[in-house]
Amino acid sequence: DIFKEVQAQNETIFPTEASLRFLCDMIDWTTANMPRWYPVSISGYHIGEAGSTPVQQAAYTLSNGFAYAEMLSARGVSVDQFASRLSFFLDCGLDVEYIALARVSRKIWAIGMRDVFGANARGQMFKLHTQTSGRSLIAAEFKNNLTRTAAELMLAYMNGTNSCHSNSADEPFTTPSEEWIRLAAHGQAILLEESGIFKHTMNMLSGSPGMKAVERAVEKAILDEFREIESLGGVLAAVENRYQRSQIQNAAHRYEQQIYDGTRPIVGLNRYRNGADEMPEVELVRTPRAKQKLQVERLKKFKKKNAEKSNRALHKLGAVVERGENSFPALLEAVEVCSLGQITGRLQEIVGRFRPMV
Repeated sequence: DIFKEVQAQNETIFPTEASLRFLCDMIDWTTANMPRWYPVSISGYHIGEAGSTPVQQAAYTLSNGFAYAEMLSARGVSVDQFASRLSFFLDCGLDVEYIALARVSRKIWAIGMRDVFGANARGQMFKLHTQTSGRSLIAAEFKNNLTRTAAELMLAYMNGTNSCHSNSADEPFTTPSEEWIRLAAHGQAILLEESGIFKHTMNMLSGSPGMKAVERAVEKAILDEFREIESLGGVLAAVENRYQRSQIQNAAHRYEQQIYDGTRPIVGLNRYRNGADEMPEVELVRTPRAKQKLQVERLKKFKKKNAEKSNRALHKLGAVVERGENSFPALLEAVEVCSLGQITGRLQEIVGRFRPMV
């Protein structure tokens, strides 16, 4: 999902237009040759974790998805072939908008795909994976994170998510340990299997006056954001002008300022502190040096073994890209005999390198 990389995660390798071309090459090829493959998960999670508001997360994710649909349609790919294999990935925090964020997103996506792109019923589906907010996890009195994550799971289930990932309480310090991973997974099991909240319906508040009020407010705010992006010339033009990125940064600054001045309560940090500032003893998960060394040695042997084949594959890949043909078949051949570094290095020689936005 190149747009979310440029807007939030900042880990793209190639310039935006080249990256979009490679993405569309992959979706185009897999649509024809791998009809059960889901080629891209359009991600709002990284946008949310970078500091966006819930509305910004949904608006940018949905507009990115519509932009991809427009690009693929322009290439002649049938909407009924690719739309049913797009999926989405959203963050779920503790703000009130999350009560209805995915519900509203599902509605907007379905209407847009039906009315603008003419997608069939399957192409209108909003297939959603949700992850609880890593940003909401706090190092101070970190066991409180179990409660935060449980509340976020409730909100995710109320939105009818198709799958869910619950973060571990120790993530402010380390890659999660086995103990906290198990507790995070049990949080889902308790809600879905032990409690009766979701046994008969995923959302007992559906249709209530309060839920409808939140839905209307969230939908209006998302559509207002759509209009702002459209006024800038669309998603790509807005990205090139750093619109989404600057809005996310402003929202992140407001969020941290609210924590600092106490207007956003964080239990254990700026509310109900126990008076101790010491960090707890938490086991840190590290990759053993022996495993690091093993991977380096494996890579050296791989390159030596495939030296001649990799040169031919890289030459073919470069020629295909320069001719403007679909790059994905040549890329599939290259990964058999080339390292990731060799492939990206060759492509950078042709299309250049992305300059990170600050």
